Amino acid sequence: MPMRPSPYDVVEASRRVWLERWDADSASGNAVFTAVLRAQQMLMQQVHDVMKAHGLTFARYEVLSWVAVEPESSLALSWISEVLRIPPATVTGLIDRLVDDGLVRRVAHATDARTTLAEITARGRKVADAATVQLNDEVFRPLALAAGEREDIVELLRGLRERSGEFDAERSDELIARLDAQRVES
Repeated sequence: MPMRPSPYDVVEASRRVWLERWDADSASGNAVFTAVLRAQQMLMQQVHDVMKAHGLTFARYEVLSWVAVEPESSLALSWISEVLRIPPATVTGLIDRLVDDGLVRRVAHATDARTTLAEITARGRKVADAATVQLNDEVFRPLALAAGEREDIVELLRGLRERSGEFDAERSDELIARLDAQRVES
């Protein structure tokens, strides 16, 4: 269900309240935080509506879509945990639900007995593809920003994430290449 528009800009209202009590840097930081939070809530509601139509949560869709794009259609659970930055126990729970729904199955790794793989089923591929098409059509493509604005936001937020220590910027490209190689080897 779409949210009703607010009669006023909550980000600007919050900024003004902060300016009355605190300094300009705090007010500016609060405005950034509030803008990102409100945008995230708005987009997640749109994503939630799409996922609900396919019987998924976004977390389960994320796992399913990563498995679906893998050439061999299987990924190590440890790789999923690492790349999605979620605890192994959470990955296990997500995989359990996907297995229960007949979207993936657990398989043993061919050469490493300690590794369990998540392998997509034919039904899982259909669900992942249909959900992705709908997500692209209803959320990602119509995003109310020009292509350049989208790239600007991604780069601005990358800078924030990098300076906040969310990832190792010096080694990021190298490690992404290694993750890609591990994914293909799995």
